[in-house]
Amino acid sequence: MSKRNSQAAKNAARERLRLEREKQAKRAKVKRQVIVACSVVAVLAAAGGIGYAVVQANKPSYWKGLEDAKVVTPANTTGTKGTTVVIGKDTAKKTLKIYEDPRCPVCAVFEQTVGSTVKKDIDDGKFKFQYVGATFLDNKDNGEGSKNALSALGAALNVSPEAFLDYKSALYSTKWHPDESVDKFKDDSYLIKVADTVPALKGNAKFQDAVKKGTYDAWAVAMSKTFDDNKDGVTGTPGFVMDGKQLNNGTPLLTVADFNKVVDAALKG
Repeated sequence: MSKRNSQAAKNAARERLRLEREKQAKRAKVKRQVIVACSVVAVLAAAGGIGYAVVQANKPSYWKGLEDAKVVTPANTTGTKGTTVVIGKDTAKKTLKIYEDPRCPVCAVFEQTVGSTVKKDIDDGKFKFQYVGATFLDNKDNGEGSKNALSALGAALNVSPEAFLDYKSALYSTKWHPDESVDKFKDDSYLIKVADTVPALKGNAKFQDAVKKGTYDAWAVAMSKTFDDNKDGVTGTPGFVMDGKQLNNGTPLLTVADFNKVVDAALKG
């Protein structure tokens, strides 16, 4: 081999080595760029995820968001946002105000034992009945059942006062009232199933549509606020008030005899 050919071979080898090094350098650079790009995407994604989580955490709940919403008031109501619900004959001289929470187990016992007496007294004109709905039991388990059932009661009231009373009785019945720890009333289908036991509500498309759409959800929230802001000093349910005075002094009236005793005394007073 001539010196010339030998030198050319060395030059060619060096050139191939240079080119190979450049290729490796380019590959390394591209790899670094890909890694950096992926890292940036990951950081942005994480930041976005955290941002979304923060937004969701601070986003008001559905029911909380209804506090300032426009209220659709049921028929057979009066007062601010339709939160005054009075049922009875105009000839009745006095009004018995009863505070109840749909999920309240003691309210259920009261309805099961004394409810028919209350209804008879209303029909006989012994007194008018004013209903105040509370939803504080939802706060114990971040539930929705009290509010949802109260909204459904608004839908029943929109049908008629009688439908309201019968539906309230059905919700509190031994068959349908759930244990306090079970938030069953949050399920619209369950509320409609209970309503199908009430003649005026059975298969009532308008009632069912109102329950499913939450027509009276904002009304339920407004009604609940009347309990929270009440001036009668009632802090639990069931609560009984006549002429601005609590009748039960914190003790549930769970027998007909006890109920008649305090109500009759208040009617005479």
